Amino acid sequence: MRAWLSPSRPGRPEALADPAERRAIVIELVVVFTVTLGLSGLRSLVSLLDSLLRPEPLSQQQVAINAPRADLGPLDMLAQLVGVLQLVAWGALGLYLLWRGGIALHRIGLDRTRPRRDLLGGAGLAALIGIPGLGFYLVAHALGLSLTVAPSTLGDAWWRAPVLVLSAFGNSFAEEVLVVGYLLTRLRQLGWGENRSLLVAAVLRGSYHLYQGFGGFVGNLVMGLVYGRVWQRTDRLWPLIVGHALIDVVAFVGYAGLKGQVAWLP
Repeated sequence: MRAWLSPSRPGRPEALADPAERRAIVIELVVVFTVTLGLSGLRSLVSLLDSLLRPEPLSQQQVAINAPRADLGPLDMLAQLVGVLQLVAWGALGLYLLWRGGIALHRIGLDRTRPRRDLLGGAGLAALIGIPGLGFYLVAHALGLSLTVAPSTLGDAWWRAPVLVLSAFGNSFAEEVLVVGYLLTRLRQLGWGENRSLLVAAVLRGSYHLYQGFGGFVGNLVMGLVYGRVWQRTDRLWPLIVGHALIDVVAFVGYAGLKGQVAWLP
């Protein structure tokens, strides 16, 4: 249990002693998350407040994750792909800053030395989080703590499934790189303890899901605690990206196929 609560592995970045370097990292963190997921968290908070001020309860309101962005089909597809590109660019920004700071990407688990184990680990994480997560969402929705979340409201076009798969990858890549690999590495360099860093990263992950309601926040907070701790113990980021992508693929594509076909799906 002690090893789980206070993981420690050799080869990790040491805490920086130079005040100027520490200050530069703090500024970097503020800038990066102000233009990426931190800003998304603030927008989600405003969205939740707006939902709470409406006369209808949360469970009678709907929010879509992948919604149409243009009226014309080809333009909508293009707009969806631009959104995916933005997510990948966010993750790439975090990786670039780490690389420029002298941290090789293999040190955060983005190498190709263990593809089979990373894929199997990702599948295990998807099952560990995805199955209970669906149950938690249904319970939170029934209790009026969550909006009705529509993973996709895209029309039935030929490009819908591949775009949803790419969207799932974009989400997983941006979130796991920034909130886990990048943020936790930078907090280690600032000398933060693993548990404190884990909690901050998990709260951040939950914050940009507030638009889904309190259930979305709590569910993703738990996911952040699990995923963050797995990375802290293994320093492998690919299983987290794979696991997150699999959860989103099932949610996005599965919802598009099951909506209106099963009674238990809100």
